[in-house]
Amino acid sequence: MSADPTLAAAERRRGVLAGVAAYSLWGIFPLYFRQLDTVEPAEILLHRVVWSFVVVMALLAAQGDRHWFAEVRRTPGAFSRLAVAGVLVATNWLVYIWAVNNGHVVEGALGYYINPLLTVALGVFVLGEHLTRMQMVALGFGAAAVGVLTVGYGRVPWIALVLAASFAGYGFLKKAAGIPATRSLAVETSVLLPVSLVALLVLHGSGDAGFTNGSVGRDVLLVGLGLVTAVPLLLFGTAAARIPLSLLGLLQYLTPTLQLLCGVVVFDEEMPPVRLAGFVLVWIALGILAVDAIGRSRRQQAEVVTEPA
Repeated sequence: MSADPTLAAAERRRGVLAGVAAYSLWGIFPLYFRQLDTVEPAEILLHRVVWSFVVVMALLAAQGDRHWFAEVRRTPGAFSRLAVAGVLVATNWLVYIWAVNNGHVVEGALGYYINPLLTVALGVFVLGEHLTRMQMVALGFGAAAVGVLTVGYGRVPWIALVLAASFAGYGFLKKAAGIPATRSLAVETSVLLPVSLVALLVLHGSGDAGFTNGSVGRDVLLVGLGLVTAVPLLLFGTAAARIPLSLLGLLQYLTPTLQLLCGVVVFDEEMPPVRLAGFVLVWIALGILAVDAIGRSRRQQAEVVTEPA
């Protein structure tokens, strides 16, 4: 018996809306972090870890998932992969927070544009996957973009490269671990929690902490980092379960596009011609990757349809 097409369409629509919401929220992160520019980036990171841990523990309790840690430990290699993933995402968070609060939102957006290209490179050099011709062309455009942007910035765009590399590695390890999103975030924040708590205690003991030493609104924003981290993740999980990965992959470009708009339109960051040329090269590379991914997805679907029962 075939599934109800009306129900399937409703689920797909729900997945698309959840995906748009998740990537849009990630895209406007600069607006949130800029409200905390009077707090040191390292302290913002510490609060993000602590309050994300609190929120994810509450979510697991609400779901009745009391044996999440035992389940993770039963999966070979999952805990160690997620522990390293936690370090990578903490690096990503720290660099991005610093970039936003030091006037580098545009370069941060570039990092998330480059990320899919590095993910393809990881597949080649780590997993031994073979590049298609279009992927080779896309990586060539990506390399050219980094060269042009190096000239434009007068330095290697290290912020973008660190963000892209850390997030690509994070995604690779999360996929290899094969653990649901809420549980994986629980492991990642659990690994980072002890160091974060000790560091916050040291900051408060020395009188250098921003938390409780400023406005109530700023304290609320610091505590709210837990929800800011968890809500897009849950929306992403909803989307990933309901729409094809090819569509999810296209939606991901909402995030750096909104970040770029925040940098140029809201924060008045410069976009000189040379820098714009570098971004155009990246966009061409991403367009080639998107066309290649859609083509391969259609070919795979056609093969499935034509297979004998």
